[in-house]
Amino acid sequence: QEIRKVVQTLEQTAREILTLLQGVHQGAGFQDIPKKCQKAREHFGTVRTQLASLKTKFTDDQYYRFHEHWRFVLQRLVFLAAFVVYLETETLVTREAVAEILGIEADRERGFHLDIEDYLSGVLTLASELARLAVNSVTAGDYSRPLRISTFINELDSGFRLLNLKNDSLRKRYDGLKYDVKKIEEVVYDLSIRGLNKEATGGVGGEK
Repeated sequence: QEIRKVVQTLEQTAREILTLLQGVHQGAGFQDIPKKCQKAREHFGTVRTQLASLKTKFTDDQYYRFHEHWRFVLQRLVFLAAFVVYLETETLVTREAVAEILGIEADRERGFHLDIEDYLSGVLTLASELARLAVNSVTAGDYSRPLRISTFINELDSGFRLLNLKNDSLRKRYDGLKYDVKKIEEVVYDLSIRGLNKEATGGVGGEK
């Protein structure tokens, strides 16, 4: 019961961060990216407090016994942290860095930690979000962003191909990545047909 209560507060904070970051998809949202990321990071301070409270509700050796309770919200928080880091630096956040943002451990031996499959699930959600961002960038007249997103997603896809995914839900999520890659390729192809990618690489369409 106590675990469930804390998880509910985590879900609420995750919703607030998501609502905030969704603003980047709106036309004017691109100018506000640094401000939105800063605000999101403040919310992650609340997340750290809530996760610290969650840790006190059970002993370390019971982590996987109750894992199902917070698995989904943790994956969502990984996605949100990965999205913030991507918007700030256009790089992929490491599992260690996410664990640090969330105020938990990266190593299983150290107690309440970020499970590798939860990390990978969150990263796959990021891919879908970036596919959407690529489409909305064009609408906002930012033609260089989809090209950079395309490079990033292709590198991500190459990384996932190296993994032997045994987990069924993760495998299904990975299948979705192929559609994200395809969606972004279509955006880039459309830009090249319209001659807009030349503008993008010339640094005219939208700043990084």
